[in-house]
Amino acid sequence: LSDPSVPPSGVSCSGCGAEMQCGDSGAPGFVPAEKYRSLLSEGPAGLRGAVCQRCWALAHHGSALRLRLPPDEYRRVVSAALRRPPRHGRGPLLLYVLDVTELPDPVLPQLPALLAPDVPAAGVLVVGNKVDLLPADSRGHLGRLRQRLAAACALAGLRGDALVDIRLVSAKTGYGMEGLISRLQRSWKCAGDVYLLGATNSGKSTLFNTLLCSDYCKSRAPDIIDRATVSPWPGTTLNLLKFPIINPTCDRIFRRQERLKEEAAKTEDQLSSEEKKYLNQLKKEGYLVGRVGRTFQQQKSNAEIDFDPDMLSYSIDEDPKDIPKKHEEREEFTHNEVKDARWCFDTPGIVKEDCVLNLLTEKEVKLVLPSRAIVPRTFILKPGMVLFLAALGRIDYLEGEKSAWFSVLASNLLPVHVTTLSDADTIYEKHAGQEFLKVPMGGEERMKEFPPLVPQDITLKGIGTTEAVADIKLSSAGWVAVTAPAEEELLLRAYTPKGTALVVREPPLLPYISTIRGARIPGTPAYRTKKPPSFVENLRTTG
Repeated sequence: LSDPSVPPSGVSCSGCGAEMQCGDSGAPGFVPAEKYRSLLSEGPAGLRGAVCQRCWALAHHGSALRLRLPPDEYRRVVSAALRRPPRHGRGPLLLYVLDVTELPDPVLPQLPALLAPDVPAAGVLVVGNKVDLLPADSRGHLGRLRQRLAAACALAGLRGDALVDIRLVSAKTGYGMEGLISRLQRSWKCAGDVYLLGATNSGKSTLFNTLLCSDYCKSRAPDIIDRATVSPWPGTTLNLLKFPIINPTCDRIFRRQERLKEEAAKTEDQLSSEEKKYLNQLKKEGYLVGRVGRTFQQQKSNAEIDFDPDMLSYSIDEDPKDIPKKHEEREEFTHNEVKDARWCFDTPGIVKEDCVLNLLTEKEVKLVLPSRAIVPRTFILKPGMVLFLAALGRIDYLEGEKSAWFSVLASNLLPVHVTTLSDADTIYEKHAGQEFLKVPMGGEERMKEFPPLVPQDITLKGIGTTEAVADIKLSSAGWVAVTAPAEEELLLRAYTPKGTALVVREPPLLPYISTIRGARIPGTPAYRTKKPPSFVENLRTTG
């Protein structure tokens, strides 16, 4: 229950950065009044290190409490932070994080508006995140991805001195992270503050957590600063969280390089059993894997980077009887440690408009957003056939002379169904909201409030049987790469829920993806799936 008579605490939630309060259950930082008073009674350290009800629900149940925080408020918080007077005589470096599977990034064109003339930013370093989710469709696929990012930046007006660099990483599996840290320490050093910007679900909070537990952060900070809440629900980080950046002195850079050389000389057989177990788990989750270590503090374990609710939260319903009250023993920075510190800030995610995720419940979002390496699913369709991606997208092959290949890249949990044009409407009416199409879920009642699918006609001309001509991106539900014989003209009709964006992506993100398939399954339009092997960077291969 809320109690509007109790003033806000002035203490930030350690999960999302919102000010802790018990006056409004629909606002950020809410803690039930009884729990709030109990924590306050323990003195100034009582609330420090605790999390709000929303972060608790996200961490324990994957559910997000609805909050009254419109998109304009997100932009206001970020814009106000960037307009702060420059500290240390230099404006901040902006780390813009985008999800490479979401190209073209819907928020990137908004970046110049945030960087108005009165924003003293020193430049933008673009971080293409979640590369671990994408299978390699050919040699050099990462170089091609980087070129696509560079083109998107140029289109958004980011070029020249304004664009510091473009890096491809996976904040979750660690791929590319040591390279990103070296790049930051080499070029930016400790010249000013750093702000993480990006759309919701771009992986900013995961990146923040990974940097917090790396050589980029002051060595004592991970023991003092809590990690950002990591969750698939849009807009998890509600205010500004920060950690102090370590000063990369010549001695520190030398010691770090020695550690990286030593680790790169190891083979997988030379790793400890704990490291092997952790690495094997990451290989299951992503195609590209890296190891993020620490030079200046002995690593306790290779624990997963994700938010640890047992360490940072409490139960809403009962007192934490079995959990030691770590907030009473929390370390604090000394004045000398932070008086001249440069900080890395995590900011609220900028909400993507026209996005299908905005229409979904938290359970549905968890099914739609890929959390593991995407396994491509390829189908061969004749004119008059229809492909459904759950009940969130549909592609009709209306006209063409020959068969064409349709490769689906989406969460492995979303079902794909192929049927005929004559049966498609009946299948959608009968199965939308049911287990057969899976998302949305909730039956007839759910579908009454869910927007109808609206069509868009698309004409494509094939360029060969091994190279896709375009991707049909079904908002944030995934995309379908279309491959057809050279000069073959196709008339397609694609559907997404009303109010969401359907994008024809040319050239496609993974043009040769239809070749990553097994044998045709007899009597069906489907091919057996084929999952490429994972690659671990900075680890010597044997044989």
